[in-house]
Amino acid sequence: MSRIVSVGTAVPPRTDDQADITDAFAEVISSTGELDGTRRGLLHRLHGNTGVRTRHLALPLQEYRTLDGFRDANDAYLRVGVELGERAVRTALEQVGLAPEDVDVLVLASTTGVAAPSLDARLVGPLGLRPDVRRLPLFGLGCVAGAAGVARVDDLLRGDPDAVAVLLSVELCSLTVQRDDTSTANLVASGLFGDGAAAVVLVGDRRAAALGLPGLDVTASRSRFYPDTAGVMGWDVGGTGFKIVLTTSVTDVVRDYLADDVAGFLALHGVDHDDVDRWVGHPGGPKVLEAVTEVLGLPDGALRNSWEDLADNGNMSSASVLSVLARHLADPPPEGSTGVMFAMGPGFCSELVLLRWSGADVPAGAGATAGATAS
Repeated sequence: MSRIVSVGTAVPPRTDDQADITDAFAEVISSTGELDGTRRGLLHRLHGNTGVRTRHLALPLQEYRTLDGFRDANDAYLRVGVELGERAVRTALEQVGLAPEDVDVLVLASTTGVAAPSLDARLVGPLGLRPDVRRLPLFGLGCVAGAAGVARVDDLLRGDPDAVAVLLSVELCSLTVQRDDTSTANLVASGLFGDGAAAVVLVGDRRAAALGLPGLDVTASRSRFYPDTAGVMGWDVGGTGFKIVLTTSVTDVVRDYLADDVAGFLALHGVDHDDVDRWVGHPGGPKVLEAVTEVLGLPDGALRNSWEDLADNGNMSSASVLSVLARHLADPPPEGSTGVMFAMGPGFCSELVLLRWSGADVPAGAGATAGATAS
């Protein structure tokens, strides 16, 4: 298995209140410069019901009106994405005393901009990564990519137990908000999604033993693809960039499938539902979190970290579940506790990851436990 030893997060320096964002984006998404009374009222209701208090957006609010099409937005994605990605990776490595040259594998999850060379390639030089670092950019997974990325890195490390890997998520959702589009999906997206990056350092089991670092063991994962649900969520890519596809069917998929998927996953690995101490859930939105709580029969407070991350940052797509993971690592349960990470995204699909909190191993030849606390 692999071990998660740290999570570093980075958000743009500006913190905007949701009410200020609502007023600013009302002008961005209106073809006339002002929404009519009915649509403006709907915009305020939708933004007010997201559970979001603040967000950290890639650009100052006044600059969104002046973005001239997809090229401008994507240029901002490249500029801000590299900056946030570098901060997140450096933070995650520094937390556990590792250096960029220690990294053997870099996996990038991002679906809010396009680049070739991809963001991971653009970070090799600024970070000081080795020229033989193995890179794997993941595009198109959207919100599920945080959990799916952890699972895929675990797959890699099971075959390379001496390696150090970094999973980096960079999502700048605000840059995809469509100008002159008053559709309900665009109104929702402009109020729910935020910007940020998160980097997770994972090490193979032999490297974990050598370093003596505590953290979260990734013990198993499961992917689920739901047929005939391609229209539930995603992008409609056109001349203006990424236009959101977002339907109310997301909660229907949660209610129809998630409980059975979780039950089967836990049973396969001999874990009882009541033995799960932590639920590391992607904060897709209030209705999604409420549906998850209901169908899984979770107690009050089980998704507290998810709700708080949503309120502080909005839904940062794939970075959000990793930001939630950082909150759990900062306040860990007792050693040996079990956790389940879950997220859903375009496809439509879900990813489940089984976790176990582990203390520091004793490095070979050491006389005492050594390590750093992941946070």
